[in-house]
Amino acid sequence: MTDDGIASGHAEPSGLSDEERLAQLGYTQVLARRMSAFSNYAVSFTIISVLSGCLTLYLFGMNTGGPAVMVWGWVAVGLMTLFVGLSMAEICSAYPTSAGLYFWAYKLAPPGRTAAAWAWFTGWFNVLGQVAVTAGIDFGAASFLGAYLNLQFDFEVTPGRTILLFAGILVLHGLLNTFGVRIVALLNSVSVWWHVVGVAVIVGALTFVPDKHQSASFVVTEFVNNTGWGSGVYVVLLGLLMAQYTFTGYDASAHMTEETHDASTAGPKGIVQSIWTSWIAGFVLILGFTFAIQSYDGALGSATGAPPAQILLDALGATAGKLLLLVVIGAQLFCGMASVTANSRMIYAFSRDGALPFSHFWHTVSPRTRTPVAAVWLAVVGALVLGLPYLINVTAYAAVTSIAVIGLYIAYVVPTLLRLRKGEAFERGPWHLGRWSGVIGVVAVVWVGVITVLFMLPQVSPVTWETFNYAPVAVLAVLGFAATWWQASARHWFLNPEHDRTRAREAARANAPEPVDP
Repeated sequence: MTDDGIASGHAEPSGLSDEERLAQLGYTQVLARRMSAFSNYAVSFTIISVLSGCLTLYLFGMNTGGPAVMVWGWVAVGLMTLFVGLSMAEICSAYPTSAGLYFWAYKLAPPGRTAAAWAWFTGWFNVLGQVAVTAGIDFGAASFLGAYLNLQFDFEVTPGRTILLFAGILVLHGLLNTFGVRIVALLNSVSVWWHVVGVAVIVGALTFVPDKHQSASFVVTEFVNNTGWGSGVYVVLLGLLMAQYTFTGYDASAHMTEETHDASTAGPKGIVQSIWTSWIAGFVLILGFTFAIQSYDGALGSATGAPPAQILLDALGATAGKLLLLVVIGAQLFCGMASVTANSRMIYAFSRDGALPFSHFWHTVSPRTRTPVAAVWLAVVGALVLGLPYLINVTAYAAVTSIAVIGLYIAYVVPTLLRLRKGEAFERGPWHLGRWSGVIGVVAVVWVGVITVLFMLPQVSPVTWETFNYAPVAVLAVLGFAATWWQASARHWFLNPEHDRTRAREAARANAPEPVDP
């Protein structure tokens, strides 16, 4: 591309193969490189999943700002997310490795142990965010599955039963990522069309079937505050969580680059395309559901615990409503499956560099499937632990989504901040932003600074043990652990070139294919 354009991806190739470029970055090809550019995009699009994020936090949105904040918040947050994603994509093109964000920070920071420190903390925020977003997705799926079971079999939805469903879904996704690797790749591709067709069918039904709809004025101007806070501005800002949480997980395209052909262009394209297509699909979905609300209070007080399920029932009738609810649940299950995939690749890469306790175990790769099985199950167990506070805290789901946003977006923006500091010394990959790189990067950094503070704040008043937003506790606990370990030990060896050469040789031997008898 020329310096005047944005992100064409048609710059002259380096002449290196994907494996050679990976070796140039210091890593040996271990994972199987099977994914196409579309498959790479499909993983990120599936994890963003508007049928998961938008609908699982729809209850939160109805209470925290109502229709006006859900609609206009989606528009504003989508634009800001596109700035963040564009900045990430440019860096992904330069460094196409599953290590992703923390490796980018290492390459972009001033050389020496300072660079290793930037990478260390970026990686830990990324791990926290990845685990939290997996928890949020599968917990949301459990909530909607509980709603369906309530409608179909009069299943009583309780916190304990929701946690059991949550655990079952996590185990299913762990098993698929362990034994069904090729099935997972196929399902990720199917998921794109499931989401596109599903949104079209649901919105079409909500548009043409109901006898009455809400007015346009209600949809774009109605403000609702059921948080207990008196400040409308504060509630509007809190309400942005619904959209910002949905726009998470697109770093999956970076984490899957070691399994993708033409990674230096396919990875960045996957990031950006997943954001803008989700932006459009989510806007249509939010409008469809909000126009179709038959009773606002009835949806809020639904026995299912999921207002979108009640909206489908009220607007379409029991049979059609339950069928389309199954479409939503299917999308959420696709989403959680892809999230476990991406999460495990991040854990694999981070432990490959020795950054997690018992790293030698977490970065082992199955000789049969060439996938990081141990990392898959660490992702599953970590997500389950983050969801357990729901047993005693009614706002736990909002807290988990806040943790996901905070952890991921800090990790997203640190490389961009360092890239801005590096200036013209940054060596671009074939996909880049040209002269717009600086402006887009500054907007991205400022936006992430705002939401990091915002989503640590109390979401409900009065603040009690049952309504406490424990996101700051989780963030500070991980940060404190990472800081202590860094100071006590990791600063001496993490991403130390000589140490890494030894570790790479050990990893290559440990993950080498078993010899086949002639």
